[in-house]
Amino acid sequence: MLATAHTPTVTRVLRLRIKDKHAAWLRAQAREVNFVWNYANELSARVFERERRFIGAYELQRYTDGATKAGLGLHSHTVQEIGQEYCRRRKQFKKAKLRWRVSGGARRSLGWVPFKTGALKYGHGQVRFNGRWLSLWDSYGLSRYDLRAGNFSEDARGRWYLNVTVKVPVAARSEGRASVGIDLGLKDFAATSDGQVIEAKRFYRRYEAALGKAQRARKKKRVASLQAKIKNCRKDFLHKQSTALVRQYGAIFIGNVNASALAQTNMAKSVLDAGWSAFRTMLQYKCDSAGVWFEEVDERYSTQTCSCCEARTGPTGRPALGVREWTCSVCQASHERDVNAAKNILRWGVAGIAQTFSITAERAEMNKAPSPDDARAGRGPLVEGISVL
Repeated sequence: MLATAHTPTVTRVLRLRIKDKHAAWLRAQAREVNFVWNYANELSARVFERERRFIGAYELQRYTDGATKAGLGLHSHTVQEIGQEYCRRRKQFKKAKLRWRVSGGARRSLGWVPFKTGALKYGHGQVRFNGRWLSLWDSYGLSRYDLRAGNFSEDARGRWYLNVTVKVPVAARSEGRASVGIDLGLKDFAATSDGQVIEAKRFYRRYEAALGKAQRARKKKRVASLQAKIKNCRKDFLHKQSTALVRQYGAIFIGNVNASALAQTNMAKSVLDAGWSAFRTMLQYKCDSAGVWFEEVDERYSTQTCSCCEARTGPTGRPALGVREWTCSVCQASHERDVNAAKNILRWGVAGIAQTFSITAERAEMNKAPSPDDARAGRGPLVEGISVL
């Protein structure tokens, strides 16, 4: 939706499905993109080999100027964006040469066609790109938005999507006033400090037998369809749970469990199926948009520490991982393992906030500006009335 000059906005990416009748044309565009990418890759490698320096996006543009007039079937904005994206990825991965983009065969790269702001126009329920009108399923009402940069991308099933950035007004603040701690797990997806337990759906396990059968039969389309179904089911579940939490609470603290490290163990299949990292990412940007405080808390010893007396008397070691309930030997309080951890995460998170704003107050007294991190969206002082414990 179009926002006025005085309306605070945030950037969002809208993803819309392109109708399949345009797939052949988009694949042809993607082959041209691969040609430009590989040219930039080869040129960059040669410059580095001869001069021991990295060629920049501006210099790459000088080599590709006029390519569209010479017969390259791409929009000039797309050619420029390919060079800029190549330089960003080269810097990100710290390599002098990146992988080639392959246009055919079993190792074919999925299609990707980037564009800059101004290259895409909307009208009559379609988008116009590079002189061609493309039909799509407009589930967002694109006429209400000012379309900016983005790309067309292909998934493993050969379906094409438009990914475009837009400016949307900042959402209304969450009505939640309570604060909550969240402990992520595998037996249950999550437990909260107020006793709520979110069941783990295990979408991959649900379709694992059918997926294995299709893989053994070499049915590639069936495999891609099942993998997409698992991904979409998991994504829908994570979106619903994260949205519900943001609407219910005014401050959310979550454990910083290391999903990437656990994905290297024999629990990898269950860890990846849970989607912890995606869930935390969703929580963070939704909290920032709704004005909810969000913080990741160091969860070390959260399971072993009693949430009542803070004595570390809980079960320890791998043999004790199956112990779901225990009693503190100091205060005799009974605990459910994950709920107790969530309560500790909440208490430690609130203590961290108090320390942060204590330091900020000291800076103010010394006439020093606070750190920009102390005042960014979703990280301001707790709303008056939010209960901590």
